Amino acid sequence: MTGTGNVSESASGAGGAPPPPERHEVPAWRLLSTLGTAGMLAGLLLVFVFRATQPAILAYKAEVLRQAVQQVLKAPDRYDTLYVYDGSLVRQPPPDLVAAQLEQLYLGYTSENERIGFAIAAGKAGFQDIVRIIFGYDASTRQVLGMMVLESKETPGLGDKIEKDQTFVSQFDGAIAPLLGVKIGKGTGDPSEIDMITGATISSRTVINIINEALERLGPLIEAYGEEGGGR
Repeated sequence: MTGTGNVSESASGAGGAPPPPERHEVPAWRLLSTLGTAGMLAGLLLVFVFRATQPAILAYKAEVLRQAVQQVLKAPDRYDTLYVYDGSLVRQPPPDLVAAQLEQLYLGYTSENERIGFAIAAGKAGFQDIVRIIFGYDASTRQVLGMMVLESKETPGLGDKIEKDQTFVSQFDGAIAPLLGVKIGKGTGDPSEIDMITGATISSRTVINIINEALERLGPLIEAYGEEGGGR
């Protein structure tokens, strides 16, 4: 019996479950240090990527804007950038201000140095999100010279027709401000009327309202700007 008991105890010791591994508590300061280091490295990486890509992004945006001005002003020979400051349009912002922080307009000229009109960028909430457009405007005739959508997240297949439907877009060429949105077939032939897109009347009206509101706000500044490109 004694032998049997010894064998049984030996078997139990050799084939039983191993003891659990000893736990080592990680100090809180080490966890915080690791997280802090990882966060710092991630932040430095983001800063590096931002600085590395910013020049290319700014250059791309500038080129998109240049092409948009060319389109809505019908290919001017050149254009000047004007800044909205202190209730007027100025050629040069005060030295203590960053030009990019001021609203900008673009005055186009022919090769004979005659004015074509102003290109104005503006935006407003549409059906989905902010709609941003740029449009050309001749203050002497109150004509809209053209319109182009710069940014839109309107519903694909419906609201996005404000930039894809050339029948709608082309109506702005020569339209007289202030504009009036009408349903298709309900117009009277007035040059201020714009046929809105069926199924996308909110987006269509948003574009019309952007132009009307921008001209209501900036029209007096444009008219006050001297015939010879005056202003401060």
